[in-house]
Amino acid sequence: MDYRMWSLLLLLCLPGAAAAASCSLLILGDSLSSGYGLAAGQGWVDRLQARMRDAAPDWRVVNASVSGDTTQNGLQRLGPALQRQRPQGVLIELGGNDALRGTPPEQIRRNLAKLARQAKASGAWVLLLEPPVLPNYGRAYADAVARLAAEVARSEKVTHVPCFVCEVGVKPGMMQPDGIHPNEKGQAALLEAVWPYVRPRLQCTGK
Repeated sequence: MDYRMWSLLLLLCLPGAAAAASCSLLILGDSLSSGYGLAAGQGWVDRLQARMRDAAPDWRVVNASVSGDTTQNGLQRLGPALQRQRPQGVLIELGGNDALRGTPPEQIRRNLAKLARQAKASGAWVLLLEPPVLPNYGRAYADAVARLAAEVARSEKVTHVPCFVCEVGVKPGMMQPDGIHPNEKGQAALLEAVWPYVRPRLQCTGK
């Protein structure tokens, strides 16, 4: 047996030399999922990956979140991300920046529906997070936007996840100074809000 074969056998016996995760969860979000204002590794998506290493080692997280992104930005980025990553699951966390800009609710609805359909067409299961809405444009607008995720999830037959930042935002000591983005303590609460919807889906069948 030559040295190359010995090297291969040695590599296979080393800790951490197990096969790479074969299933992936793509996170398509904005600053709430990109780790805005946080130290590396402290965001809820990073914490999700760490938890999945224990609970579902066949899975990995691909974080395709970009601060400031809108649903329209998401539509531009989702297709290439699906082709590149071929994920088994897609979590869509977009719409909050649309609401900050006063985007008409019907436009947000159309974009969210397109995102859900595109993700489903790839063969992935889909979680659609309800976006947070600040009261900048009045109660009627906020209520209309807040209903969109549940309505789209129902019509597109995907899973609706209630606003994961809304309860965190009203608890003392959970937010960064800007009052919009959760701090490190708040990130743990975001993960706990999302995990019950992610965990039952982590059956890795590959593609």
